[in-house]
Amino acid sequence: MQIVFMGTPDIARKSLKSLVESGHEILAVVTNPDKPKGRGKNIAFSEVKEYALEKNLKVYQPLKVRKNEEFLNEIKSLNPDVIVVVAYGKILPKELLDIPKYGAINVHGSLLPKLRGAAPIQWSVLNGDKVTGITTMFMDEGMDTGDMILQESLEIGEDETTGELWDRMGDLGAKLLVQTISKLEEVKKNNPQPSNLEEVKKAMGAKAQEGDATIAPMLDKEMSKIDWNKTAREIHNLVRGLNPIMGTYTYCEGKKLKIWKTKLVKDDSKTGKPGEILKADKSGLVISTGEGNLEILELQGENAKKMDYKSFLNGNVIPVGTIFE
Repeated sequence: MQIVFMGTPDIARKSLKSLVESGHEILAVVTNPDKPKGRGKNIAFSEVKEYALEKNLKVYQPLKVRKNEEFLNEIKSLNPDVIVVVAYGKILPKELLDIPKYGAINVHGSLLPKLRGAAPIQWSVLNGDKVTGITTMFMDEGMDTGDMILQESLEIGEDETTGELWDRMGDLGAKLLVQTISKLEEVKKNNPQPSNLEEVKKAMGAKAQEGDATIAPMLDKEMSKIDWNKTAREIHNLVRGLNPIMGTYTYCEGKKLKIWKTKLVKDDSKTGKPGEILKADKSGLVISTGEGNLEILELQGENAKKMDYKSFLNGNVIPVGTIFE
């Protein structure tokens, strides 16, 4: 298949790599513009751009896609069979989606119609879901509302972070994308000049989404402050859901303390006020919540590195009874 690929982060790189290694022709790669990164604000390429340059692929980095006639004409001139979109980061206009005769295909990080939107992988962890998955679908003008092609589920571990799940979802997405494009290739062989996209969808066995839809909006920095009045499980899900994106934080005697990893305490017979430290020694750092107790495994003080709780307590004293704000 002749493909225009659109994507930006590492999860998209995995999909692009799989397409290249499967022998498909990548006509061009579209990714977000370079951005300053880190304390030095050095200009950094996206993961997708880095891989594209390694493979000598043509790269486009438009500031905007909507109402960008020059960019749309460039894509039209390539005459792709299909556009593949994996975590590109921009809403695509109908004018672009209508260019390829075999449609635009998206790899989405949830079992649609659940968790439509910008951050499905993160919200599956934040919500405490036990199962998630990948959906490949034909794109339309709606937000993740297109007809589905393939789906495969994936279990989420109780302590799994967004970062850990993200890696596994990237692998699954790449695999499912290759399977989807292989199906599309068979359709192309049997019908090299389809009269319309509906004909292609029917040949692919694509199905409309059914059931109640839920939304996975963009993450907000305001959500990263821990409310110790919530249950231990809710806080645990927040901590792992925001790791490694931004982490969560609390205050200990006026100083900001970031919490990166936690674990639910099975025996929570000992209780205290929400945010109260119940234990702080080599055997564990345990804090009480609105319901149940939570063990802190990894944390980070102000102007310090991330470390495990034992290393932290070696250089910091947190008396039992201290209340995190």
